[in-house]
Amino acid sequence: MYTPKFNQVTDRALLLEAMRAYPFAIVVGAETNAGPGAGMQATHLPLVVKDEGAHGAIEGHFAKANPHWQALAGREAMVIFPGPHSYVSPALYEEVLSVPTWNYIAIHAYGTLALVEDEAGKETLLASLIAAHDPSYLNQWHSLPEGFRRTMLGNIMGFRIPIARIEGKFKLSQNRAPGERRNVQAAQAKGNDDERSLAAWMTRLGLIPSDAPPEHS
Repeated sequence: MYTPKFNQVTDRALLLEAMRAYPFAIVVGAETNAGPGAGMQATHLPLVVKDEGAHGAIEGHFAKANPHWQALAGREAMVIFPGPHSYVSPALYEEVLSVPTWNYIAIHAYGTLALVEDEAGKETLLASLIAAHDPSYLNQWHSLPEGFRRTMLGNIMGFRIPIARIEGKFKLSQNRAPGERRNVQAAQAKGNDDERSLAAWMTRLGLIPSDAPPEHS
């Protein structure tokens, strides 16, 4: 991922926090039919990010009918966590010779995908996923008939990716003058969900000058 130095984020805790905040990710890797002319394939999945190892670990599951897991088993995969994004108008800049741009957060994580095929392992993966996204459903899941749960578990293929390498790009107007960053943050704080998220990250990362006016709710 092309990332100018001023947009790079390498803080492990910050990257894990952002990945957990935006967990609907894209698993990218080889096509099922490897060979001459084979390309890449992408699968969109809700994931769980674990605070384990050097860079963390990613867990989730494919629909078993999706053949992508067969191609990725034991091979390197790239997982893209797309965060909030928004248009930035040059009207927010003090410099007249400016052009539009797009601010966004994106994290790319790389690692070898290991399958989780046993029923107990898949049950644990599902419990983690439910706990992360809908904890109130966990008791209902456990109360479902055993035969139904086994059928559901049989229809998925679990996986785990220990993250071997990670890239974080937080493009938040870091290269603009302090007053321009203030303008961008103030405009986005009044915008849609993505824009407000980006404004919050700008504040969180200390990109707003200390003399900026206080925020009002």
